[in-house]
Amino acid sequence: MGEGGCAHHGGFAVSRRELLLGEMGVLPMHPRSQPLVEERIPEPSSPVVEAKMGWDELKSSAEACTACPLHQGRNRVVVGVGNERADWLFIGEAPGAEEDLKGEPFVGQAGKLLDNMLSSIGLSRKVVYIANTVKCRPPGNRNPEPSEMAACRHYLLRQIELVEPKLIVILGRVAAQSVLETDATISSLRGRFHCFGDIPVLVTYHPAYLLRNTSDKAKAWADLCLARRKMAELSG
Repeated sequence: MGEGGCAHHGGFAVSRRELLLGEMGVLPMHPRSQPLVEERIPEPSSPVVEAKMGWDELKSSAEACTACPLHQGRNRVVVGVGNERADWLFIGEAPGAEEDLKGEPFVGQAGKLLDNMLSSIGLSRKVVYIANTVKCRPPGNRNPEPSEMAACRHYLLRQIELVEPKLIVILGRVAAQSVLETDATISSLRGRFHCFGDIPVLVTYHPAYLLRNTSDKAKAWADLCLARRKMAELSG
C-alpha cells in the first residue's frame, strides 16, 4: 500500500474493480500485463455471475439463494436500503427479527439509534446505503458464522462495486472482522482508517452494542466526527 493511500495490493497499483473482482476469483491480483488464466464459463449460481449483475439481478439472486443454512428460517431476504449510488456505505453484520419481517436493515431499536447517529452528522438513510455481511437472519439473532458470511460475501462485494462509495463505515466487531478479514478487536480497529481496495474504511460500534453499553456512545460519536472530517477531505 502506498503512503497515505489505499490503492495498492501486493506492491502493484490496482483499481477498486480489480481488487473486488480479484477477491471473487474473476481477475488475477497482479498487473494486467501478465497473462490471464484461461476463461471458463461460470455456473449460473457462481460468484462470477453475481459479479456481472445489476441491482435487480442481484436482489433476485439473493432472494433465491440457498447457499447456506440461513435460508431455511428466513421470512425475508434483507439486501440493503438507501441510495444505491451513495458516498457513504454502512455495513452491519446480519438482520434481526424485525429486519427479517420487514426486509430492511436496522428497523428496530438499534435502527432508531442508527438513524440518530446518521442525523447527528447531517445524514439519513435516504442518502447513505446500508447493508449487512449476510442477507438472512441467523436463528435466535446469534452472530453469523464465518461460513455463512463467506457464502454471502460475493453479494456484499458486488454491492460495494455498484454503490462505489467514497467511504465505508463498519458497524461492530463481527462485520469488521469479516469485511477486513482480520481477527483484531474492535478497540484496536477503531480510531483510524483502514482500506478496502482504494476505499477508506472506519470501524465503530454496532448500535445494538451501544444500547447495552451507553457509556461508549461518546466513542461512537468521536468515530462519526472522524468519518465526517474524512468525507470532507474526500469531497473537497
